[in-house]
Amino acid sequence: MSKTTLNPAFLIKDEAELRALFPQIHPIAVQKCLDRLDKHAREFIARAPFICIGTQTPDGQGDVSPRGDPCGFVQVLDDKTLLIPDRPGNNRLDTQSNILANPAVGILFMIPGFDETLRVNGTAQITRDPALLAQTVVNDRTPTTAIVVTIDELFIHCAKAFRRAKLWDPNSHQDRSEMPSLIRIVLDQTTGAPDDPEALQKLDENLEKSYQTKLY
Repeated sequence: MSKTTLNPAFLIKDEAELRALFPQIHPIAVQKCLDRLDKHAREFIARAPFICIGTQTPDGQGDVSPRGDPCGFVQVLDDKTLLIPDRPGNNRLDTQSNILANPAVGILFMIPGFDETLRVNGTAQITRDPALLAQTVVNDRTPTTAIVVTIDELFIHCAKAFRRAKLWDPNSHQDRSEMPSLIRIVLDQTTGAPDDPEALQKLDENLEKSYQTKLY
């Protein structure tokens, strides 16, 4: 497939040109931005078992990473500070490495069944403070590090995106078996998947076992 070439005549050059295409922002959309947690934001965070955290690489490339745990896994330390445990993963450490280079982060909190989301923007640091890590223990496993976020702004985001996506609607759920397994996809993208179906099945089973034993 050849690379797409965009028509420069239709590219937006600056913010003024962009905003001229849309109606003026509603005053409430500006006023709803807070610089600290209120009771509603606290309750939203306490209910959320899943977040996406956006960072930037040292050379300015965007990155986003999912984080999931029991509801309320993001700890509220005070009205301006959040604590996010770092659980075992693939050890790429993209998010944490990015934070060391550029502490600016954006976080999206999601609650199953809620079409609204909570957006938090701020700056982050990485800690290995035992007293803080002790607050995030799950299944007797203490994370090696945690991310501490100082809040700059937050607001509740409306339901339009989730309504359009029908994210929680069971009728819109797709059959995972219609795509290859994760192992097959990764091997196709790297060293090549084995031709032996039994060997591939064994790899799939080993991955599933790791989900059972190595989440924490």
